[in-house]
Amino acid sequence: MRRPPRDLDKVHRTMTRRTLLLGGLQAAFISGLAARMRYMQVDQADQFRLLAEENRINIRLIPPTRGELFDRNGRIIAENTPSYRVVIVREDAGDVEQVISNLQKLIPLDPEELERARAEMRRSPPFLPVTLADQISWEDISKVAVNAPALPGITPEVGLTRVYPQGGDFAHVVGYVGPVSDYDLSQIQDPEPVLRIPRFQIGKVGLEAKQEELLRGKAGAKRVEVNATGRVMRELDRREGQPGADLQLSVDNQLQAYVQARLGGESAAAVVIDCETGDLRAIASAPSFDPNLFVRGISIADYRSLTEDPYRPLANKAVQGTYPPGSTFKMITAMAALEAGLLGPEDTVYCPGYLEVSGRRFHCWKRGGHGHVDLENSLKQSCDVYYYDVALKVGIDKISAMAQEFGLGIRHDIPMSAVARGLTPDKDWKNRVHKQDWLIGDTANASIGQGYMLASPLQLAVMTARIATGRKVDPRLVKSIDGVEQPSGAGEPMAVNQNNLRKLRRAMYSVSNDRRGTAYGSRILTDEFRMAGKTGTSQVRNITAAERAAGVIRNEDLPWERRDHALFVCFAPFDKPKYAVSLVVEHGGGGSAAAAPIARDIILQALYDGFPPLEAYPAKDRSRVSAQQERLQRELRPAAKPEDKDRA
Repeated sequence: MRRPPRDLDKVHRTMTRRTLLLGGLQAAFISGLAARMRYMQVDQADQFRLLAEENRINIRLIPPTRGELFDRNGRIIAENTPSYRVVIVREDAGDVEQVISNLQKLIPLDPEELERARAEMRRSPPFLPVTLADQISWEDISKVAVNAPALPGITPEVGLTRVYPQGGDFAHVVGYVGPVSDYDLSQIQDPEPVLRIPRFQIGKVGLEAKQEELLRGKAGAKRVEVNATGRVMRELDRREGQPGADLQLSVDNQLQAYVQARLGGESAAAVVIDCETGDLRAIASAPSFDPNLFVRGISIADYRSLTEDPYRPLANKAVQGTYPPGSTFKMITAMAALEAGLLGPEDTVYCPGYLEVSGRRFHCWKRGGHGHVDLENSLKQSCDVYYYDVALKVGIDKISAMAQEFGLGIRHDIPMSAVARGLTPDKDWKNRVHKQDWLIGDTANASIGQGYMLASPLQLAVMTARIATGRKVDPRLVKSIDGVEQPSGAGEPMAVNQNNLRKLRRAMYSVSNDRRGTAYGSRILTDEFRMAGKTGTSQVRNITAAERAAGVIRNEDLPWERRDHALFVCFAPFDKPKYAVSLVVEHGGGGSAAAAPIARDIILQALYDGFPPLEAYPAKDRSRVSAQQERLQRELRPAAKPEDKDRA
């Protein structure tokens, strides 16, 4: 059947439009293709001619600038400084040994570093630069630059390296960085490519390691043209990376330096915590070490001297060390009994010098006993028998739970290495770990902070701050990140009877301010800064019955490693607590003689924000303190000035 002429015209017009549309699209495509071909063949001819000659494009990483660390007042703790180094390219040097010999006539070269460079040259391609000398002076780098024509293959370079201007004052807090090792890479799942850059530095211990991702930043990249042998021909473009975050710590640089100096030659640790915010104002471990030694690789001799020192300078005793808390734990035992309703402040216990438990005598430190003592007097005179008796009524499970409520037996969340959990044992723990039943004698030992009980100086500082405030104070080390304030550690009110806490605080006040108190000799005379505290002495050896009958050997007559640990915890001012301090002197002997005077000096330094007046000390101590202050003022390094720009 034939279509009508009108339909044929309509179909013809439709086909014509489609043909024109398709033709136009084809023409546009061909025109675009022709334009692109002209651009590539004419405008970009030079670039592609070079790329065609067996060249290729590589992406090279640009190391990011590491974030810097500041104290609470903006003083620098860890910074990046220009590092001048000399590198050699083997294929450009010709006679490598002759060039190195010529270089040695100009600048000193470390033999160990030189051997490391030779080994690196043997296993690296000849066109890659190898470092011969690092962290050299500007004068030395100038000598190399002036004599460049006589040193083929030698190039002076400048980069950034980590420097710790405060030396050992912050070594245990901040830690240190070092070149990435094969071991480091094996511990990281899917390591970032930037970690494979030769001699790239990462945090090894301390805050540098715990905050590595924040401090490291993000690497940049540059696109370079290399030939078939891998030699760089030119840089095509670059994208800068993202620098690491700057961290402001809660620690006060001047107080930290004072505490470190005041600990002197002791094997000791001290923690100062702000009761209002939980900020760690000082956290020191002695003896310390210079973290700058580790940045580029410590020598064997220096490392051996640190590891063989019996005082263990590499150990962070403030957070890593755990010790029997001794009598500083007695507040916890008393609080458990008060909360259980098994003890009143006026209730007394008779102390004849010992308590018979299951056929065994548990002795008080005072051989003749203290007679009838109540809560305040038991703490003031540190009567052991009172707490043996109280603990047997309360039981270990309630004592352990109360210890955890006050921050013991807990790994506090601060970015430092090897933060210890400590130990607050109970019946289940002993059965699970030692496969033994809990004994009543274990409870007696634990009541005075001995036996299985262990705590770190950090935990004891937290415990003291919670007693002082009645709030669940948590320690805070990082105050702000790139200017953003971090959550406070002030804490919420504790779920305990505040009247019971007031009784404990009053008893601790008597320890330091009553003539019969064990810390009376280390009292503070300034009325507005009166201190409350508690001494502690923890045994590290067993005293046999024969020794006790003949007379217990004095600490000073024992070898250092067999002497008791000395402890002291305190807070001040008593009426409105501002700071809490804990102090442990390893093998220091008695807490009242060895630890209390140091802790008193530290808390006064914090309260006065500098050296306190001599009138704050008892008259008998003033001449000694005056000489001590003069010596410490000479030893303390000048504080680094805050940066002009706001780092906080």
